Amino acid sequence: MTKAVRRLLLLPFAASVSLMPTLAFAQDVIGDGPELGWIGLGGMIACGIGIVFGVINRRAISLREKVSRLESEVETRDDKIWALEERLAHLTAMVDSQDDLVLREDEHGRVTYASAATCALAGRNSSEVIGRPLRFKILRSGARSQTADGNFAFDQEIETPEGSRWISWKEAPVRGTRGEIVEIQRTGRDITARVATEHALEDAREQAEAASRAKSRFLAVVSHEVRTPLNGILGMTHLLSETAMSQEQQTYVRAVKSSGEALLGLIEEILDFSKIEAGRIELEAAPFDLVELVTDVVELLAPRAQVKGIEIAAQFGRGLPQRVSGDAARLRQVLLNLAGNAVKFTDEGGVAVAIETAGNRIRFSVRDTGPGIEADAQARIFEEFEQGDGTLARKHGGTGLGLAIASRIVERMGGEIALSSGPDGGTVFRFTIELPAVADGAVEGHPDFMNADVLVLSPSMIVGPLLANQIEQWGARAAVADTHELALTLLPERHWSHCIIDRAFGQDETLALYEIARGNAAHCHVLLTPAERRELPALQASGLASYLIKPVRAASLAARLFDPAASATEDETAQAAFEFATGKGGLSILVAEDNDINALLVQALLARMGHRVAVVGDGAIAVNAVASAHTMNAPYDAVLMDLHLPGMDGLEATRRIRALGGAAGTIPVIALTANAFEEDRAACLAAGMNGFVVKPVDRKRLEAALAEALPESSQKAVETAA
Repeated sequence: MTKAVRRLLLLPFAASVSLMPTLAFAQDVIGDGPELGWIGLGGMIACGIGIVFGVINRRAISLREKVSRLESEVETRDDKIWALEERLAHLTAMVDSQDDLVLREDEHGRVTYASAATCALAGRNSSEVIGRPLRFKILRSGARSQTADGNFAFDQEIETPEGSRWISWKEAPVRGTRGEIVEIQRTGRDITARVATEHALEDAREQAEAASRAKSRFLAVVSHEVRTPLNGILGMTHLLSETAMSQEQQTYVRAVKSSGEALLGLIEEILDFSKIEAGRIELEAAPFDLVELVTDVVELLAPRAQVKGIEIAAQFGRGLPQRVSGDAARLRQVLLNLAGNAVKFTDEGGVAVAIETAGNRIRFSVRDTGPGIEADAQARIFEEFEQGDGTLARKHGGTGLGLAIASRIVERMGGEIALSSGPDGGTVFRFTIELPAVADGAVEGHPDFMNADVLVLSPSMIVGPLLANQIEQWGARAAVADTHELALTLLPERHWSHCIIDRAFGQDETLALYEIARGNAAHCHVLLTPAERRELPALQASGLASYLIKPVRAASLAARLFDPAASATEDETAQAAFEFATGKGGLSILVAEDNDINALLVQALLARMGHRVAVVGDGAIAVNAVASAHTMNAPYDAVLMDLHLPGMDGLEATRRIRALGGAAGTIPVIALTANAFEEDRAACLAAGMNGFVVKPVDRKRLEAALAEALPESSQKAVETAA
């Protein structure tokens, strides 16, 4: 019985008690009076009883309302409890239907909840798990890491009744109303299949890398075996070409040399592509002269262009850093590929190689006047074994690897090669890469020709505009005439400081233009190819003594404009001094080479350079020869060491030489090898070698290697020559 009901039943007694004083007062008033008094008293009592029942009624109504509200609240609460139970059942069913694991434990490690998947993984019923600790046997465990939301994640390999399984767990605390940790919840996912796939991929990757290494070593060995006889063929062909031969014999020798060089180029492309494909291409970061590198590329391709009757020239923008840091060899390879292709596919006009600054990066472009590239071919031209035009490819040859290699190298340098072309003719390849200026490098200086007027007469759409652009960058006013008629119009317009006449007009027309120009220009210069030098005496006899050799170096052009009376350009003088330094200096060189043909070739090249040569065919003999020469006070100046020697190889022989100590242990050793891989170069340097010459050996490579390994001797020879 509730308190409210008890109060309701006791209310009449309380009312009677409250009326007792009233009745006592009435009795005192009326005493034993007449009956009327008692009637009044009865009315008063009846009134009081009515009041009591009214109060009781109001309280009863209030209680009924409260009971109704309570019943409504109870019903609402029951509905909510039912809804929560239904939702809990739904969520539990949903969790149990998933493969994910859910496990909750209290502070004592007892399970408060385990999903059906968790129970199935443990091989137990829910009743066997709840309220007890659940521990899996851990076979392997990964590192425990904290997630961004502060929870933890880790992987475990656990033992189950069905075998081992890999589970990826996420662990999070469950907090109470005051923020305290009351439970730990772990959610897990079976990643056994993923781990198995990862292991399979790792195994496959290791097998692929092993196969790639095997392929690379196979290519290295095969290339060595191919390049060794090829070196002999090319070297002996070069020596043969310098002997007295008939015109027919010279034709045959040139054909052999051309075929050998084509085969060598194919080997180089295959080796480069194999390294790039294996991800083993490494970029160096060493200082180099940017302008000099581009100039060398243009000069290297110039003979090929001049044989085809086309022009090739370089153009340099303002503000180029004089020295930059990067991989000069790889950049040269890219430019040689792009410009070499341009020369190969261009039959009229020419090729322009330009560099300029683009913010803090350097932009390179190679433009030609060739046949152009169709739009559909542009989309696949950078793919392996693809060329722009099948007909041209069959005509000019090639593997189609060159552009793919160049594109991959530029990507490694942080750039991308783009091209613009059309079927009507002309193609431009562009790429921009970051080449930081070295700390002590200055911006490329420019001469000041502010008051000069220069007229360039050239029929070439490449040479004339590029020379004029270069001259204008130096502050001079420049004009170009590409026809005889335009030249006759421009020459009388003013008195020119300089007039540059291109021999490409033909000898007679060149002399005719000179006769007109010398009356309108203070100084006249003629542009010649190396093959046209034989005409120089006739030109000089006519008074045209000042000349420039194409492709024109910027430094040579500036020197001619500054001092037209100079007898030779600066670079020609330097070349003559270098030839003296490496030829007439008479170095004593030991050659360690077991291949008779290669030994004969190197010996002949060194002898023609003016050096004294001794040849040995074994590494151990080479070590003894170096030691004996120093003992007899007749030391060698350098050693050319083949890496693949019988008995003791070149690397071990070099280490033995370094172990001799004293002056004998410091002799420069230069590697001779057909292997072009970076690890071979690193192995040579690690063994103590000073340089690296890749076969086939030619005179330029030998000169460069000797000059680098013997800088002091070369410098003294240069000073003696001067």
